[in-house]
Amino acid sequence: MAGKVVLHYFNGRGKMESIRWLLTVAEVEFDEVYLTTREQYEKLLSDGDLMFEQVPLVEIDGMKLIQSKAILNYIAEKYSLHGKDLKDRVAINMYSEGLLDLMEMIMMLAFTADTKAQLDTIETKAKKRYLPVFEKALAGPMYLVGSKISCADVQLLECTLMLEEKICGILAEFPNVKSFQGRMSEIPAIKKFLQPGSQRKHQPDETYVTTIKAVFKLNPPLK
Repeated sequence: MAGKVVLHYFNGRGKMESIRWLLTVAEVEFDEVYLTTREQYEKLLSDGDLMFEQVPLVEIDGMKLIQSKAILNYIAEKYSLHGKDLKDRVAINMYSEGLLDLMEMIMMLAFTADTKAQLDTIETKAKKRYLPVFEKALAGPMYLVGSKISCADVQLLECTLMLEEKICGILAEFPNVKSFQGRMSEIPAIKKFLQPGSQRKHQPDETYVTTIKAVFKLNPPLK
């Protein structure tokens, strides 16, 4: 029998946070090993665990998986969060990848010198490119695709909460998205995850940024 899922990443959100969210919704318990030193990273490299020299790394079902989209797709498939058929899956993936693009812009704020300019870009793109898509998709249906929750729904909740942390009132013009956010937040596993003391991570702070720079030997700020 496979052991508990183990996540190898920094003690922060980054690209592992969507994986934490999805495991939570699937009601899968997981342990975490936090990268804090260059030596830990080099050990993962020397052990051959990082195919492309990148984290996240997730140990699950006797495998060591890398690449966040591949990991998310595996979890979604395994725990029936990926639609009922191929057409559902491609629709879910389109929504999901758009959301991951937007969340990546928010993730990079902590490493950006000109945060105001980046925030302005995020707000403009969110309001004009991304949120209108979800507002239209949720004009009636409870979920983005089909009649049950999918990984795209989980990522939309995650993304909207991230947006609201940075841009107050950003959902004011998107009532369907705001209602969706409220419904999703009442799902028991999610409600618990949103409480203090859960495995959900806080917004990136200076310790998180400094640790990543030290582990990867990054000196100048990332652009």
